[in-house]
Amino acid sequence: MILANAFCLFFFLGEEFYEASPYEPVTARLSDIFRLASIFSGTGADPAVSTKSNHCLDAAKACNLNDNCKKLRSSYISICNREISPTERCNRRKCHKALRQFFDRVPSEYTYRMLFCSCQDQACAERRRQTILPSCSYEDKEKPNCLDLRSLCRTDHLCRSRLADFHANCRASYQTLTSCPTDNYQACLGSYAGMIGFDITPNYVDSSPTGIVVSPWCSCRGSGNMEEECEKFLKDFTENPCLRNAIQAFGNGTDVNLSPKSPPFQATQAPRVDKTPSLPDDLSDSTSLGTSVISTCTSVQDQGLKANNSKELSMCFTELTTNIIPGSKRVIKPNSGPRRTRPSAALTAASFLMLKLAL
Repeated sequence: MILANAFCLFFFLGEEFYEASPYEPVTARLSDIFRLASIFSGTGADPAVSTKSNHCLDAAKACNLNDNCKKLRSSYISICNREISPTERCNRRKCHKALRQFFDRVPSEYTYRMLFCSCQDQACAERRRQTILPSCSYEDKEKPNCLDLRSLCRTDHLCRSRLADFHANCRASYQTLTSCPTDNYQACLGSYAGMIGFDITPNYVDSSPTGIVVSPWCSCRGSGNMEEECEKFLKDFTENPCLRNAIQAFGNGTDVNLSPKSPPFQATQAPRVDKTPSLPDDLSDSTSLGTSVISTCTSVQDQGLKANNSKELSMCFTELTTNIIPGSKRVIKPNSGPRRTRPSAALTAASFLMLKLAL
């Protein structure tokens, strides 16, 4: 009921409309899984060894080492391969349910490796295509019209939500670096895997190792005046640069690494105004400053230069009236301390006269 209410809001783009995803946006990035895929696929290793490796076979072996993955994988393989009659090769409904359980309950570090493994030869690519047992879960006697298949999917609330989520996270965007909305490969891969086990189940169309093309089992024949809309819907799978880049990036273990568009804001403080004279760059304490000042002033006095308003002489006179405490960076002027009362000139003269008379 919640999912049904979530689809009350949608918008039209020409004749084609995309429904809003009822799921929360995926913000997490599983870069660790991408790095693991890089290790398992041999990216960066010896090219000769990496070329001979069947990464999809290695992914299946890794799944067998995990109890949960092995159990659920064995379950859907058994159900999807069970023939019912000569005219009905399997129970598709049960096969779809078993596939949904596998992709929903097994960690993506196992399911992604099986579904998006990188391949260098046709044997590997065929194993990748056979991951979901397409003869039962994907293929049929005839291909239905894609718009009819979409309408069938939208009669089921869960299938409808998964399709809307795929469009929200994998729809090609030409305003981002990766052609994916918000440059998030993880969101696109998760949405793609979420559609497996429904009538709209997508899969690789062939076992070509060089080109990655995925599609639901449908075509646009018989679309009539809706053919343009049908082609747009189908191209969201077959000619989707976001989905293709996400699959290739995972297979190669190269998740996108985006630098922030603008450096983080850092608060700056106003420069501190120090009342003490600053030291030159080549001086570290006040003692050396005093020596420099004395040397400068001595040279001026020795040469008998006439006082002028030059910058050097002004500094000399200023520094000579300043006491510098050795071993400290504090500079104290003579009149900066407590003031003492000086004897007046008259009192000094009277004292000198009395002393002279006494003698």
